[in-house]
Amino acid sequence: MSWIELLQPDLVLEESVLGITPDLLEHKGLKGLVLDVDETIVPVGRALVDTDVLTWAKSIQQAVPLSLVSNNTGQDRIRQIAESLEVPFVASAGKPSRRKLRAAATAMDLPLAQIAMVGDRLFTDVLAGNRLGLFTILVAPMLEPNSKDPKNILRNAEFWISRQLGITLKAIP
Repeated sequence: MSWIELLQPDLVLEESVLGITPDLLEHKGLKGLVLDVDETIVPVGRALVDTDVLTWAKSIQQAVPLSLVSNNTGQDRIRQIAESLEVPFVASAGKPSRRKLRAAATAMDLPLAQIAMVGDRLFTDVLAGNRLGLFTILVAPMLEPNSKDPKNILRNAEFWISRQLGITLKAIP
C-alpha cells in the first residue's frame, strides 16, 4: 500500500463520533467498531464519559459490538471509561502498530473489512486501521469546552502532510 492509501480514511465525518449512526453502519456494511479514546469519545484527561456519549454507545451497541483501543498508558483511566460503556479495552496500544488493534478486532470474531477503526488522528488511528485492513473513520475531536486543543499543532501538521501527499480529508458520502 502507498502512503496515500495508508493515510486515506474510508470515511471522514465533519462531526464527532456521535455522527455515527446504526443506519450509517448498515449502509457501509459495518458490524463492529473499534474506538480510539482520547478526543474520540472523551476529551484528553477526562475519565468520565458524557451522557450524550453514553446514550450514543448504548444505541450503537444494539447494532454492533464496541471495543476501545487507546495509546494512552493510563490503564486505570481507560478501564474506567471502558467499564462505563461496558466494553472491552486495550490501553498502551502503540498505534500505528497493528498488534493490539488486531487482538481487539479478532475478539469481535468478524471479518476485518466489516470492522471500523474510529478515531480523530490520521497518523495513529487511520494509519493503524488501514494497515490492518479495517474500514477507517476519521471524526472531529471531542474537546473540553473553551479549551485549547493540546494536539492541535500535531493534528494540523498531520493534515498538512496528508494534503501534500494528495489525501482527501473532505467529508466523503
